[in-house]
Amino acid sequence: MTTQTQRLSIAILALTVVGCGRPAIDKAPATPPLSDGVTLDSTQRARITTTEAVEGSFHPEIQTTGTVLFDGDHSTQVIAPIAGPVSAIRVSLGAQVHAGEVLATVASPDYAQAIAEYRKSDAAWRNARRVAELNQKLLDTGALPRAELEQAQSDLAEAAADRDAARSALMALGLGDDALQALLGGSAGASGAPAIRAPIAGTIVERLITPGQLLEAGATPAFTIANLDRVWVDANVFGGDLAKVHVGDQAMIVMSGTADSLAGRVAFVGALVDPASRAAAVRIVVPNTGRVLRQNMLVTILLRAGTAESGVMVPVSAVLRDENSLPYLFVNSAPGRYLRRRVTLGSRNAERYEIRSGVTAGEQVVTDGSVYLSAVGAQ
Repeated sequence: MTTQTQRLSIAILALTVVGCGRPAIDKAPATPPLSDGVTLDSTQRARITTTEAVEGSFHPEIQTTGTVLFDGDHSTQVIAPIAGPVSAIRVSLGAQVHAGEVLATVASPDYAQAIAEYRKSDAAWRNARRVAELNQKLLDTGALPRAELEQAQSDLAEAAADRDAARSALMALGLGDDALQALLGGSAGASGAPAIRAPIAGTIVERLITPGQLLEAGATPAFTIANLDRVWVDANVFGGDLAKVHVGDQAMIVMSGTADSLAGRVAFVGALVDPASRAAAVRIVVPNTGRVLRQNMLVTILLRAGTAESGVMVPVSAVLRDENSLPYLFVNSAPGRYLRRRVTLGSRNAERYEIRSGVTAGEQVVTDGSVYLSAVGAQ
């Protein structure tokens, strides 16, 4: 009996020894999962920099993209007012022009007729004026009935209207005030050539016609003039961010691939949301210092809300993103102990993020060395 008991004991002991040799998958992992944190020794801790998460006020910033456009209040496309072939182009691309300056001249067959109509109407007006003045004198001496004076005054008003209409027709054909004054003096050669004139001052940014090209009056675009000292930047703002954007808010315009930026202000926030993109249009007016912003340029926009908010703030350098682009950071929970926390980001303000969940004010967050912690925790 004793011998059997000893044999049974030996068998149990053998099974115990065999059980200790099972594969490692049945054992608890030697390294704790990352959610349990990372512990560093004093040498490793020298690589880590932390700062305190603080409760503070900030002006939310919204980042989006936009397109540069000419200022629609100070730019225009010049339409040819005259029919006929272009005889000469007087300005080049990039030229600075003033309002009324001749941009091009046109060999218009209608021009001579318009001049003749103007001279004829001017002569009729002068004659009607002499008659009205004479009739007034005759009436004053009692030598003329009042009815004849009234008729003369009516003829004068009609002649003046015809003269003004003929003058407007000539000006629409590009005749300037100087040439009109020369016509009044009766100089046959002083009328000059019919011209396309600049309606506003600015820079010639487009030339759309060539010498000899046949123009259609009121239909052919000839030039584009714009004041380049100020531009518009049009952008789209989505969903919940719309409530943070107001007319007058500050905006920074950053050009792609550079660190250069220009300051502007929101001039318009659309009242309609595009049903496809679920975004509303926002327009920013930007003083174009150095004229570095150009038509159709794609830029980055940082919109800064005028109304302040408060929340827990951490440096931008504290926030990392995982393989799914979800934000997280490390919190120094105890000496040498760092916990990884999933966080919910709010607004960005300069070099700080608002943290809406995951960190409380007063906790120490890692600002330098987070990548090292991620690597150590993944070992």
